[in-house]
Amino acid sequence: MSTPRRTHTGSRRNEQARAAILSAATELLAEHGTAGVTIDRLAAHAGVGRQTIYRWWPSKDAVLLDALVHSAEHAVTIPDTGTLHADLDHFLRATFEAAGIERNRRALITAAIAAQDDPSLSEALDNFLTQRRTALTNLIERARTRGEIPPTAPIDLAVEQAFGVLWYRLLFHPSALHADTATALATALTTQLRATP
Repeated sequence: MSTPRRTHTGSRRNEQARAAILSAATELLAEHGTAGVTIDRLAAHAGVGRQTIYRWWPSKDAVLLDALVHSAEHAVTIPDTGTLHADLDHFLRATFEAAGIERNRRALITAAIAAQDDPSLSEALDNFLTQRRTALTNLIERARTRGEIPPTAPIDLAVEQAFGVLWYRLLFHPSALHADTATALATALTTQLRATP
């Protein structure tokens, strides 16, 4: 009689460990700030070994950035209300609110600074920003498909303006990084896109 084959659970355990590390990074970031998060503290909080963390991330900052990406994917959904202004308002409000949380703001700034001298972190940050820009680009392109804005509407410029305002406030004027700013920005961008000659 043959022995039943055991179900392979390695990938599931790996995913559980990775999720535990990202969760630990988010919790420690909220509790201690970026300076208070270390690889040792992350490992202890997640219940894994240091080598498990280094299997997926080259540095602490890379873990924190990945935790922010994971959080953003859940906090900022892609709306489809049927109108450009409502979609922009929903997306930008959620984005500004998520970035305005102090632990997220500090982690984003830390990652942006560290990425200047860390190629792997720079690539991870660029992938994150590209993902966010693509999401907003697709949202606006839907409005063009509906005929809500002209075919010549400068979508790339509007996307750069949206994230330009976000990062300016993030870096230099964090007290203005709130939902009302996002709504005003959504209104301005909608007007600009619709008025394209």
